[in-house]
Amino acid sequence: MVQSPPETSPRTDSRRTARSRTGPIVDCDMHNYMSWTSSGLSRGGVLADYLPDRWRDYYTTFGMRTPNSIAFFPTRPRNMAARDDTWPEDGPPGSDLGLMREQHLDLWGISAGILNPIDQILMGSQFPYYSAALTSALNNWTLEQWLEPEPRLYASICVPYEDAELAAAEIHRLADHPRFVQVLMNARTREPLGSRKYWKIYEAAAEHDIPLSIHVGGAGGNPITGAGFPSYYIEDHSGYPQVYQAHVISLVCEGVFEEFPTLRWVMQEGGFAWIPWLCWRLDRAWHLLGTEVPHLKELPSTYVKRHFWYTTQPIEEPERPGQFAELLGQLEELQVVDRLLFSTDYPHWDFDAPDRALPREMPKETRHKVLAGNAAALYGLEIDDVL
Repeated sequence: MVQSPPETSPRTDSRRTARSRTGPIVDCDMHNYMSWTSSGLSRGGVLADYLPDRWRDYYTTFGMRTPNSIAFFPTRPRNMAARDDTWPEDGPPGSDLGLMREQHLDLWGISAGILNPIDQILMGSQFPYYSAALTSALNNWTLEQWLEPEPRLYASICVPYEDAELAAAEIHRLADHPRFVQVLMNARTREPLGSRKYWKIYEAAAEHDIPLSIHVGGAGGNPITGAGFPSYYIEDHSGYPQVYQAHVISLVCEGVFEEFPTLRWVMQEGGFAWIPWLCWRLDRAWHLLGTEVPHLKELPSTYVKRHFWYTTQPIEEPERPGQFAELLGQLEELQVVDRLLFSTDYPHWDFDAPDRALPREMPKETRHKVLAGNAAALYGLEIDDVL
């Protein structure tokens, strides 16, 4: 049972007010970030404390390679892509648990929050054994510094996803821990995620019955567009659904769900309004070209309905209120409404507040499902007052 937040914040009255307006909340996309403060080492900061000697020396000497994409943090409209008020005194946004409690967990009465460590963006795609050491250290740090002192927090397992065997080993190490609730992949991978090079990861996830998630970011070397790297950040930010669509098509058409029929995927920060037309286009193509993929035993849309969940931030917001009602009807047809998971993207600049993110036209029962019920069912969380 997730415990009620401690009465330690000076803003607990605001938290109770927010909770009374919205009901229970499960935030399915929160970000923690390693502090820059050194803890006893002249170089390397906090991460070095969690690395074995071999890779500590490498990290402090050579660091990490960086992605060749406009989406990386220095190019964003806010430093570290963060809200101005989320900077602690001595580190980057997301590095201070106390501040996260005060301005997010306590303020909004978050029943449970799932951490997606920002450091995964670089660590997950370094060369294999280095990436494995980095992501293992990151997971250990998250467990010790975040999950153990804060019972409302859960986390994603960060993995060296470009080496499936090493990634599977990390999944086997942590998947049975009750506070690690999904496996984290990034959107910019070196191949589409249906590729067989990743199947050992899916085998491990299926063995432990733990969901996988795809999150914006990564340093795989590929752009998110099919036409190369864009010039402006606005192109990159608004174009994220392109890469999610490519991964969905790949996972379905390569037969991943025939091989692993219990696999569950969470698509984070990629939107969801595109699901209906993508399903229609896939089904149409399957009727014309299905002989090319005889391993698919069902309509492509059937796999999409069964195996994918979607976080709300950034939620699609049509200009006219009636348009969202139409979209909701289409999503209900495809059984997507039961697969929407509320997220804020804290501490980033495009944060969605729980009391303002969801459209007014959303029915009350649907709102409760999106805010907490769907996530509680997916992750096996016990949350008070979930419908």
